[in-house]
Amino acid sequence: MSTSYLSVRAVVYTVLFSAIFSVFSFANISLPFTPVPITMATMAIMLAGAMLGALYGTISILLIIILSLLGLPLLAGANGLALLIDPSGGFVWIWPVCALLIGLFLHNIKGTGWKTYLYTFIILEVFGSWIMYVTGVPWLAHSLHISLSKALILGCYPYLPGDTIKAIIATLIVVPMRNYFPLRRLLSTTTKNVVQRS
Repeated sequence: MSTSYLSVRAVVYTVLFSAIFSVFSFANISLPFTPVPITMATMAIMLAGAMLGALYGTISILLIIILSLLGLPLLAGANGLALLIDPSGGFVWIWPVCALLIGLFLHNIKGTGWKTYLYTFIILEVFGSWIMYVTGVPWLAHSLHISLSKALILGCYPYLPGDTIKAIIATLIVVPMRNYFPLRRLLSTTTKNVVQRS
């Protein structure tokens, strides 16, 4: 018989990062030539995946998206089905996947040496930024009835420098924090448990 636990600490940190994700989404800048805003939400996704791991990082992002779909204005005030079908909806679809992949690929990256910083930055850049354009850009092209090359101009190229800056900042936060608060301690089940399944 196997027993699994969901710790109070895991719940608290998952909700905390959900709140950070929501708050960061309101820190955005609308550009006059595109419906896709510059947003700090992507950095929150990087932090959630890196600090909480694949499972809880994904849950923290999914929680806000689901609540927003149900009508709560938690993602920069946007809510309802329009969140997924408006021109920038393609980016929203893949946000939980980004947190999942970041958590999976960062799982065995430990230490504080330059290689740790480099690997962490690469993972955050690739899975916290570049992969978003895989769904975001084609959906933008479809929604606006424009070519893929035009969609890249409107929804990709202007954002890459900012994405790199966010990945650098997130790396500088994540590496030392993961050493002070490793995932196994951050989400430890040795504290009081709230859910137990047999």
